[in-house]
Amino acid sequence: MFSDLNVFKMAYAMATHAGKRQAIVSQNMANADTPGYQARDIESFSNAYVKNGARIEMHASRGGHLNGVERGTPDWAVFHPDLPNDPNQNNVAIEEEMLKAVEVKRQHDRAIAIYKSSMAVLRVGLGRS
Repeated sequence: MFSDLNVFKMAYAMATHAGKRQAIVSQNMANADTPGYQARDIESFSNAYVKNGARIEMHASRGGHLNGVERGTPDWAVFHPDLPNDPNQNNVAIEEEMLKAVEVKRQHDRAIAIYKSSMAVLRVGLGRS
């Protein structure tokens, strides 16, 4: 019943997107000195959600969780941004990646805040504040 609420689907999708982007940013930072490595990124959450929002659903991590429906995580499109290369053909700018990491943390915090406030609204509605 509550797993079909759009606000929970959106919060889940936002947190999943933040996790995927954080993994990509981490890979970029780890390969900042690797010759020939090309930075990767995924499109912004707002663009991705507009395109894929209807297909994003929460999934169960265990059989008894969320009605027992186990699904895979959404597949966010990865791309190589067109950035200038260093002499070693690497285009990772560590400063840019650090800014992306901060942006990702804020996005994840926002997703958790949306989830928590939605749960608080449901609890008040049920008289369990």
